[in-house]
Amino acid sequence: MPRDNAATPPLDLRGPTSLSDKEFRSGIGVDFAVEARYAWDAGVAIGGYLDGLKKGVILGRTCHGCDRTLVPPRMFCEQCFRPTDAWTAVRDTGTVNTFSLAYITWDMRELTEPDIPAVIDLDGASPGIGIMHKLGDVDPKSVHTGMRVKAVWKPPAEREGSILDIAYWTPVEGGSPKVKRKAPAKASTKKKPSPKAAAKKPSKAKAKKGGRG
Repeated sequence: MPRDNAATPPLDLRGPTSLSDKEFRSGIGVDFAVEARYAWDAGVAIGGYLDGLKKGVILGRTCHGCDRTLVPPRMFCEQCFRPTDAWTAVRDTGTVNTFSLAYITWDMRELTEPDIPAVIDLDGASPGIGIMHKLGDVDPKSVHTGMRVKAVWKPPAEREGSILDIAYWTPVEGGSPKVKRKAPAKASTKKKPSPKAAAKKPSKAKAKKGGRG
């Protein structure tokens, strides 16, 4: 027996009907706490780097292909496209490459004394390779690029395998050597005679001899 299609309403494929404002405001909400546990693997390179910081050592990786020491360490050299070769410890001293005096915090609080984030080129790492940290125990007005600094470590019992195991970097006693620069030579204001005038003007020796004759 044929089905009576006239009695069957058409299928609505437009999706659910949106709630009215009244329905939205009178809706029932459920409050609950989500317990989301997770673990993050730092990997071989950064894992070894963090373990070193906990021991008070700054570790890098050397690449024998380009003869570079990479800090923070990488297990793969992005220049040579090959695995890095060995772990190496670099010194906890370095040179300020660039810095900033920050009088506003990340959450827009004004500071009386500025935070001083800086990029520090580490002694023992390859040129142009440094880490970002902060300076401390220093007059903000005396900070400059090229300043020699040293890491100030937290006590061993307070370290937890973090870049913050270094509390801050402070200027090395004696600071950086001052480079003496020669002052630019001043341009002479004395006019040089033209070639023709120099040719016409007799020398002092000839003029003296002519006077006696």
